[in-house]
Amino acid sequence: MKPFLSGRKAVVLLAFLPFAAFGQTLPSENVTVLKNFEAQLLDAERIEASPKLPAPDTSRSKQVYRLPYRDLNIDYPPPTIRPFGMRRDKTGDAYHGIIRAGGGFPNSLYGDGSYRYLFEDKMDFGLRVKHHSASFKKIENQRFSNTDAGLDGTYYFKQGFAVNGGLGYSANDAYFYGYNLDSTFTEDVLPEDVKQRFSNFRINGGVFNGERTVGDFNYLVHLDAYFLKDAYASKEQGFDLKFRGTKWFAEKHSLDILLRTDFTFFQDTFSQKLHNFFLTPAFTLHGDFFNVKLGVTVANHNDEFSFFPDVLGTVNILGSQLAAFVGAEGTFQKNTFLSLTTYNPFMESRPELRNTRVMHYFGGVKGDLGIIEYSGQAGYKQTQDLALFVLQENPLIASHRRFEVIYDTVSIININGSIVVNLLDGLRIHGVVNQNIYTTTNEQKAWHLPAFTINGGVQYTTLESKLVLRGDVFMENGVPFRNDKGLADNLNTLFDVSLGAEYFFSKNIGAFVQVNNLADNQRQRWQLYPTYGINALAGISARF
Repeated sequence: MKPFLSGRKAVVLLAFLPFAAFGQTLPSENVTVLKNFEAQLLDAERIEASPKLPAPDTSRSKQVYRLPYRDLNIDYPPPTIRPFGMRRDKTGDAYHGIIRAGGGFPNSLYGDGSYRYLFEDKMDFGLRVKHHSASFKKIENQRFSNTDAGLDGTYYFKQGFAVNGGLGYSANDAYFYGYNLDSTFTEDVLPEDVKQRFSNFRINGGVFNGERTVGDFNYLVHLDAYFLKDAYASKEQGFDLKFRGTKWFAEKHSLDILLRTDFTFFQDTFSQKLHNFFLTPAFTLHGDFFNVKLGVTVANHNDEFSFFPDVLGTVNILGSQLAAFVGAEGTFQKNTFLSLTTYNPFMESRPELRNTRVMHYFGGVKGDLGIIEYSGQAGYKQTQDLALFVLQENPLIASHRRFEVIYDTVSIININGSIVVNLLDGLRIHGVVNQNIYTTTNEQKAWHLPAFTINGGVQYTTLESKLVLRGDVFMENGVPFRNDKGLADNLNTLFDVSLGAEYFFSKNIGAFVQVNNLADNQRQRWQLYPTYGINALAGISARF
């Protein structure tokens, strides 16, 4: 039996059914609403529903994640450490001041005080005062007195720059007691007759960037000035003005430019001037294991130009444990009334001022092994007009055995080394050795210049930093001098052993003791002027 309609025909028929439908015609009527519909709900009983949670699934699931293993090669570049102008960190709860006062033998008076404070993050202020005097009775008028006071401060502005400045004054008394070793001198001498006083007023100030600048450029402008006079009407003024700029590249390479003008005026029965001008550009390249500085110093004196290298290369062979360096540098070193009398207080009051022209070639090694820090260097210096010191043959005042300066061309071979050992917590040992080999041109010897020097010491801090123990050793060869016959001779050798200790009984109060020259070595550092024998100081300490 065949179906009534096939599937295809049925689909076609259903598709045309809508077109066959039609609507009937309804009569039109008007409907009038007589009453609004109001729906009302019948009363219903409330059914309380109490839903229940399904029973928890107590089965424990365990998921295992399998991730592919992959090495991550992360490059940690070494930190770039470089200097730039910045504010000082706050010191926290620290001591701002310390005072030491005491006396000793023979006839010694000592006082030392300093105070430093940081006002929030805006100003740094410091004050210091020091006095030390002694009189030794074994040799007539063998005495000294040194007094120094100063203050300094720095103010940091919100704009990123800072201004600093300082004032200082020193009064140092020396006595020409060398007549005691002159057998031809028999007169009586009062202390005032052989007293020399150097009075020096100092002032300095400058501007620098107190914070890192946007352009990575550091700047500094600084002036140092001094006004020196002695007891014999000699006067000297010095003005040293520096302009320094440093531009950093890639956070580690630097371009430095230094412009310096150094003026010296000396007045006595005649006037002297010693003026130097310097321009020093240099570029420093910092690599992964090396540093190279390439620069030049252009110096001008009396309208004559001189050119000196300013080169230094450093290679890290074993990181910080071993590094080798080599370099060359040169400059003019001034011999002023201030520098000469600081080195030798028994100088005459009318020395000739000159520049010492220095060329220095050097190389060495240095490193830090954790508990040991060391350095060693060998070098060669070529000097023109190196200052040497000889005793005046015919002094204007018989009791004033003073030195005059003479100049010579001298070559110097130098070997030096230093070491610092930190064996235990609080125990520190250090030592320095220096050897100079002089070759003079006109003079027989390098008069009164030491050739071999050793100094070392040990310091131990214990009892929670309440007790500090110190010991020091100083050794130096006998310096050459020109005797009465004009021949070269040598003075005796220095050997000095000193011991010291300081103990704080409380947080703020303590005591100190220092004994110097235990061997009672009375070596003549300067001809006719033996050093002081055994001497000691003791007193109290206060910190706040």
